[in-house]
Amino acid sequence: MHASAPYVEDDIVYPSSDGKPMAEGGAQYEWLVTIQGNLDAMLEDFVGADMFWYPVRGDPKLCMAPDVFVVLGRPKAIRPSYIQWMEGDVAPQVVFEIISPSNTTAELIKKLRFYEQYGVEELYYYDPERETLSGWVREGERFVDVDSMDGFVSPRLRIRFELKETLRIFGPDGAAFRTFAEQIDARRQAEARADAAEEHAGAAEARAAAAEARAAALEARLAALDAEP
Repeated sequence: MHASAPYVEDDIVYPSSDGKPMAEGGAQYEWLVTIQGNLDAMLEDFVGADMFWYPVRGDPKLCMAPDVFVVLGRPKAIRPSYIQWMEGDVAPQVVFEIISPSNTTAELIKKLRFYEQYGVEELYYYDPERETLSGWVREGERFVDVDSMDGFVSPRLRIRFELKETLRIFGPDGAAFRTFAEQIDARRQAEARADAAEEHAGAAEARAAAAEARAAALEARLAALDAEP
């Protein structure tokens, strides 16, 4: 987690970094960036990644750092940490955790209980190594397991999960979430198509101008013939 200035209130320090890396492997990092980036582009609300969330004022030890989390109703802004009581006491509604090989079952259960206790409405665990996806949604005070994530639609975000050979996520408009590399490739292809279309239009314009010139020349020759005695 990147270091930045901690939040200090009433001489209590709320750290913004634990000195640990953002992600342990390429697959975990790519999925974290893909989910955060696509959600951030899709929503007008705040989408955080790998930052501390402090739900209770006065207790800096009570915190968690979700890989990706969505806080509907809160504006986009640069935040060193998500300090809940500074945000209208709005808890993140949706959390995504990208599982690393070092994550233990006990650690994952601890995180689940934390999110359950402090108001998260939807929780998703994705393991890119094993290609497994688990989900929970809130019913009252408790999380309830999602029976099957393949085809499941997030109640809050309206995104759809598809789990075949690999995980795919689709936005409410049906467009698939893209990695950063895929977005760059799509942009390059779009630019290439635009250049080709412009070149084609230029060629068509040149052909039209040539045809007009030939027609003018023919008209001039015919006029000359009519003028001969």
